[in-house]
Amino acid sequence: MTLTQAEFTFVSQLVRKEAAIVLAPGKEYLVEARLIPVARALGSPSVTEFLADLQRRPNPTNQRKIIDALTTNETSWFRDREPFAALTDVVLPELVKSRASSRKVRLWSAASSSGQEAYSLAITLQEHLPPGWNYEIMGTDISTEMVKRAEAAQYSQVEVNRGLPASQLVQYFERAGAHWRITPQLRRNVSFRLMNLTTPLPAMQPFDVIFLRNVLIYFDVAVKRTVLQNVARLLRPDGWLFLGAAETTIGIDDNYERVAAGRTSAYRVRNAVPAGVARRG
Repeated sequence: MTLTQAEFTFVSQLVRKEAAIVLAPGKEYLVEARLIPVARALGSPSVTEFLADLQRRPNPTNQRKIIDALTTNETSWFRDREPFAALTDVVLPELVKSRASSRKVRLWSAASSSGQEAYSLAITLQEHLPPGWNYEIMGTDISTEMVKRAEAAQYSQVEVNRGLPASQLVQYFERAGAHWRITPQLRRNVSFRLMNLTTPLPAMQPFDVIFLRNVLIYFDVAVKRTVLQNVARLLRPDGWLFLGAAETTIGIDDNYERVAAGRTSAYRVRNAVPAGVARRG
């Protein structure tokens, strides 16, 4: 049974209000499929009755469950390899020079889902920063369930098979029954927190590198601009912003400039690009 137009409108308005995600018409089947497990877990015989009860008696906890269910959580280890290659070949060598006095770097994995990207960044820094350097990585997501999963740092065999080399599995994971858990040594440099990128962000120390990949595609232009402005306030003047392959700041926020970074592109605050770094239009 497909959602009625009224039911789909209720869900899409809720998701738009709480997460700024646009659910276009035609997504009725997807929404219903995602909400069936939620309705069953709460003891409701159907999605229709679950939504009807929620409209009669608004419940913030159950509304959050809808947001969690409809947030796309597609992820893998070292997803889209080129940004990680750019990090090791272009970004880190520059940061090692510019941060020589502090010997510390801070990275942010925004929309970090279940944590694979944040821990992939940790592995990259562990292997490519010079001895004696320190790093901090913060992962954030709008889904409470994903934040809990990322903090648990435990993954199934199927999950670790998605992009993780066997040598790094052996080095940075330990067995936990039928699962694999990130070692304490790697976990101590990574933290996670719940965060909605479309609302005013909390005060934090700025970051040297921000991975904001495959997030903007779910927003309209106005929300994309808000997110980019929010992120800019937490990016150091000479920091680096990585977006997804299908995303850009061009035509949305002129404060950024696209630059070549190895075989991919990154974004930097305009007029803060060091000499010798190639610009792309």
